[in-house]
Amino acid sequence: MREQSSTSGPGPRRSGRARTRAAVGLTVAALAAGVTAGAGPAAARPQAAPAAAADCSAAYKIEQKLSSGTTWRMCWRYDSKAGLVLENVSYQPKGESKPIKVLNSARLAQIDVPYDDGSVEYDDLTGFGFAQGLVNLAPGECPGGTIRTVRVPDSWDPDHPDVKGLCTTTRSRGHAYRMQGDAANKVFQAQGKDLLVYTVNQVGWYEYMTEWRFQDDGTVNMNVGATGSLSYEDYDAGDGRGWPIGKGAKAYATSHSHNVFWRLDFGLDGSSKTKVEQYDSAVTAPAPGRQAPTAKTTRTKITKELAGDSKTYRWWRMVSATGKNKDGHARSYEIVPGPTTKYPGRSFTKHDVYFTQYNKCERFASNNPGCASGYPKSVDKWVNGQTLTHPVVWMNVGFHHIARDEDQQPMPIHWQGFAIAPRDVTAMNPLTPDELSWQNGHWRPRS
Repeated sequence: MREQSSTSGPGPRRSGRARTRAAVGLTVAALAAGVTAGAGPAAARPQAAPAAAADCSAAYKIEQKLSSGTTWRMCWRYDSKAGLVLENVSYQPKGESKPIKVLNSARLAQIDVPYDDGSVEYDDLTGFGFAQGLVNLAPGECPGGTIRTVRVPDSWDPDHPDVKGLCTTTRSRGHAYRMQGDAANKVFQAQGKDLLVYTVNQVGWYEYMTEWRFQDDGTVNMNVGATGSLSYEDYDAGDGRGWPIGKGAKAYATSHSHNVFWRLDFGLDGSSKTKVEQYDSAVTAPAPGRQAPTAKTTRTKITKELAGDSKTYRWWRMVSATGKNKDGHARSYEIVPGPTTKYPGRSFTKHDVYFTQYNKCERFASNNPGCASGYPKSVDKWVNGQTLTHPVVWMNVGFHHIARDEDQQPMPIHWQGFAIAPRDVTAMNPLTPDELSWQNGHWRPRS
C-alpha cells in the first residue's frame, strides 16, 4: 500500500501520485464531527492520588487508579516528530506505600516502510510528518474516558494547531488470574483492568494507532496498529510483485514492510543506572536415570552496548540499581518481544533490540536528525563498545504486509508491538487477594 500524499505535508511520496489537501481535510473533518464533548463520564476520568511521581502540570499529568487498587502515574508531551511521549512513568500497586518509578521516558523511535519492488522507502516519523498527522477523536473512540487537546508543533494548519487527539481510558482485559481453592470449594479469580493511552496519526493512506496499555499487574504493552485504506494508486504491481485484490488477476497491491521502533529510557526506582542482563537456556538430552531432558539457564551481565537478537530460550531484563522488593530481591522489568518479521534489507533493522549508552541527540532509530553533522544516522552505528551506565533500549518489531481481499475497505487494523513485564517488582502477585497473602514462599495449607 503506497501511502497517500498531501500537499500540506512535506511533499508527495511518489511523483505524480499525490492526493489533494482537500481529500485529507475531509478525513480529518469527518473525525472531528461531534468531538466538542471532548470527554466521557467524570467517573471514568483519571483519578487523583495522594502522591505523584510525575513532575508536570495538571494539564500534562495522567493519573489513574484502577479498580484493583493499582495506580499508574505519568506525564505526557507531544514531540514534533515522535508524536506522543510519556515521561516519569510510575506504578503503585496496593500494598506499596509510594509509587515505584519505571520509566524516564517512552516513545516511538521510527516507522520505516520499504516497498518490495524497491521503488521507495519511507521514514514516517522523521521524513513524512507523522506528528503533524494527529487526528481528532470522536467521543465514541474513547469510551468512558477523556479526550485531551494536543497542541501540534509545526502544524500543517497554523490557524488550527489544537487537536482533540489524546485518549485516556480504562478497559477490561479478561481474567487476571484463576485458582481453585485447596478444598475445591472456592474459586479465586479476578478480571484485569488496564489504563489505555492512545493517539491516531494519519500518514498518507495509513492511520497509525499508537497504543500504550498499563495493566493493573504492572505489565506495560506497547503497540502500533496500522489501519486506514489501501492505496488504489498502487494496484499496478507490474513487476510481478504484490497480491491481486480485484476480480481475477487484477489490481495487484504492492507489498511492503513496517519496521516499528520504540525507545525506552528506564528509571527504575528513580535511578537511570539500570543494569542489563541476558538469560539463555540450553536443553540437553535426558541424563541416565532421568525421565526428561535437562535445561540449564545462564545469566550474562551486559556491560557494553549490544545489538541483540531474540532466539528460543533467550530473554533480557532491566534491573534496578537501587530498589528491592519486600523479599529483598532486586526489582526488574523483563522485555517480552512480540511476533516479528525481521527485515534484512537495512543494517538498522537486522537486530531485534539495541542497548545503547544514553546520548541526548540519539532520538530516532534511522534518519536521526538531532546530532551534529557527520554523526551516524541510525541506531546500529551507535553500538560501538561504550560502557552502559545509563542504558537506552531500542525495540524493533517488523511486519511484512502482503495485502489480501479483506484489506478493503477500510483496512482492518493489524498490530505489532511488545511488552515489559515486572519481575520481582513486588514480593507477590500485586493482585493477590488478602486471603492468600500469607502464602508468600509457602505452599502448604494452613492447619
